[in-house]
Amino acid sequence: MIAATVCGNLGRDAELRDTSAGPVLSFSVASSTKRGSEEITTWVRCSLFGKRGTAIASYLTKGKMVVASGSLMLRPYTKDGQQQTSLDMNVNDVKFFDTQKRAPAREPGDDTDEDVPF
Repeated sequence: MIAATVCGNLGRDAELRDTSAGPVLSFSVASSTKRGSEEITTWVRCSLFGKRGTAIASYLTKGKMVVASGSLMLRPYTKDGQQQTSLDMNVNDVKFFDTQKRAPAREPGDDTDEDVPF
């Protein structure tokens, strides 16, 4: 088993399926890095098994930033007659990030009398 953590944006809305073994939540995370002037994107296909997937399915929508951790595996498959490999993760934990803009943090010593309500 290879334990890993991936941080990135969801490429599509998560898909919840019911199987004979229970619910499975599937989602894809894109993580990008720059090498010189080239940007390289790695896609990780994630699966979260059990009731936790059911509970968070509606929060995992396209474009949201998440951090997922679990075990990685390479899965070979054939597409259009060519051998391909996907990077899959059995997820143990998912954390959400709020990417909305917020007011800038205040610096220490920024306290002024104007901020006091009395």
